[in-house]
Amino acid sequence: QVQLVESGGGLVQAGGSLSLSCAASGSIFSINAMGWYRQAPGKQRELVARITRGGSTNYADSVKGRFTISRDNAKNTVYLQMNSLKPEDTAVYYCAALGFPIYWGQGTQVTVSS
Repeated sequence: QVQLVESGGGLVQAGGSLSLSCAASGSIFSINAMGWYRQAPGKQRELVARITRGGSTNYADSVKGRFTISRDNAKNTVYLQMNSLKPEDTAVYYCAALGFPIYWGQGTQVTVSS
């Protein structure tokens, strides 16, 4: 079992920045990659960014150049720095431990006002 606790999020104006954190505990030795996903109302959950234990990253096209995912293996924590936020970034953001099965955090709301 893996437990994920997210923090951060909130309300910001367009063009602003927010930072999310996700602290992992439990059987994390089995997890190689961590990710951030988001789900907007009426839409499917989508991958925002992913990072492996070695630090390799990939991003959704919609956030490239604006979001940065990073991790601190010593603290078992993953971060998502979100800059130049747009109203279309509004969603519930979920941290995920990409193992078998995938473990999910509880989600945190990010709202970007225009």
